[in-house]
Amino acid sequence: MTEWDKSKLPSRHTTVGPERAPHRSYYYAMGLTEAEIAQPFVGVATCWNEAAPCNIDLHRQAQSVKQGVKAGGGTPREFTTITVTDGIAMGHQGMKSSLASRDAIADTVELTVRGHCYDALVGLAGCDKSLPGMMMAMLRLNIPSVFMYGGSILPGTYKGRDVTVVDVFEAVGQHAAGNLSEEELHELECVACPSAGACGGQFTANTMATVSEAIGLALPGSAGTPAPFEERDRWAAESGRAVMELVRRNLRPRDIVTLKSLENAAVIVGATGGSTNAGLHLPAIAHEAGIAFTMDDVVAIMRRTPYIADLKPGGKYVAYDVHKVGGIPVIIKALLEAGLLHGDCMTVTGKTLAENHKDVIFPENQDVIYPVSKALSPTGGVVGLKGNLAPDGAIVKVAGMKTLRFEGTALCFDSEEEAFQAVEQRAYKPGDVIVIRYEGPKGGPGMREMLSTTAAIYGQGMGESVALITDGRFSGATRGFCIGHVGPEAAVGGPIALLRNGDRIVIDAERGSIDMLVEEAELARRRSEWQPRRTDYNAGALWKYAQLVGPAHLGAVTHPGGAAETHCYADQ
Repeated sequence: MTEWDKSKLPSRHTTVGPERAPHRSYYYAMGLTEAEIAQPFVGVATCWNEAAPCNIDLHRQAQSVKQGVKAGGGTPREFTTITVTDGIAMGHQGMKSSLASRDAIADTVELTVRGHCYDALVGLAGCDKSLPGMMMAMLRLNIPSVFMYGGSILPGTYKGRDVTVVDVFEAVGQHAAGNLSEEELHELECVACPSAGACGGQFTANTMATVSEAIGLALPGSAGTPAPFEERDRWAAESGRAVMELVRRNLRPRDIVTLKSLENAAVIVGATGGSTNAGLHLPAIAHEAGIAFTMDDVVAIMRRTPYIADLKPGGKYVAYDVHKVGGIPVIIKALLEAGLLHGDCMTVTGKTLAENHKDVIFPENQDVIYPVSKALSPTGGVVGLKGNLAPDGAIVKVAGMKTLRFEGTALCFDSEEEAFQAVEQRAYKPGDVIVIRYEGPKGGPGMREMLSTTAAIYGQGMGESVALITDGRFSGATRGFCIGHVGPEAAVGGPIALLRNGDRIVIDAERGSIDMLVEEAELARRRSEWQPRRTDYNAGALWKYAQLVGPAHLGAVTHPGGAAETHCYADQ
């Protein structure tokens, strides 16, 4: 067993020397031995809770991580943080808490590690915002860290086909349109989510899980196994062992997450038709390390990345299907072979991305993942838009879309509830551009996702007939001509606040443009009349979030980031 020199480890402040006798007494109270107190302390952080299936399995997996840490000569200290699960928060005021939870997760993990002087971190996360939140904490603290995804849910089966929770959201629209009975809707909701795990398509959770391997913070292959499979426990134990090797080598997250590895992350999001939320989360992760990497950078990379994985919502397969053909390493291998990834980036294995994947063989006789030479389309699944309606940019997922240009008439709503009510009542028509504003990071506050509204439109069979734009967000499960992250947001007087019903809007995803056909003089007149709006959130966590949060194209971050540091926790 390694004799550890704690003179440069943070836990020396709580475990070494006569003056730390009171601190050590607490550890003896919890059953630790003198030898365990002398070892590095490894925080094992999870977002375990009973809110949703995404996180319900994390406590079990954490026990296996702890076994791996112990086998590697460390002392694990398990703790939990919050999570807000989008599937349950969606479509009502609770969704305002979702994006804010990402930063709260990062903050609470930071505070726990700082307060107890842990030397390393293994972070387990399941639902959408918990993945980037955990990775942000790792970059912020910069102690040796390994990320592990809790795994995806197994697909449900309904009338002989695979279904996910998105089918249930869309079924609500079908029911409202009179095309699905209440009995059929109930039957579907009972079978759509048959196990623990996060949403099965290439929605935000699986997008960021894919990122965790491509960016180098997770063990290769660890993200693909579905949550209920016992193989996850092996990956958990391996993650615990791996973090101890990182402590020995003093290999830290900022040695791994560089501009080049962030570019790799953007490539794999585009190649898999991943969630538009990556346009928020990758800049936020970069921000923690003091790296300038904006939504513009993300979408520029995606624009030149071929789309090679036929995954829901734009395609037909789910994460379990990727696992069955070899997992995320197969996608990475295809991109490496095509020269689309920086293979020399360091990872948590202590080897480069290329070294990790040199023995991966691309599987034949399957149509889940395609080689780059036979890509589904030459353009990545997500593109950026700019124009007089979105000077700071906007983002749209085009994976699986047939039409990339839409011209229509603005139909404006100042909240998601108003828009959803109009959709339910069919108070819109083909050719409308449904505008949902005052839902941005500050204006919501919290930048809600609009899956309930977009899914209802699709369920009514109108997904190809209208477009939808918002300064809020769209779920990774959203499909259709749905443009999010429009900036500047309405709450700060962005052009989206100046739109009026009947204005003509032109969206061209091929050119990357989004414009309103309104004379500049008329816009200036409207701007002079515009007044800021108050929200109902004038105290509490969401008020605090609204005061701190920055614009979406910079990641909707809430603090100055790594570039402003005068010291890093890991070096204290």
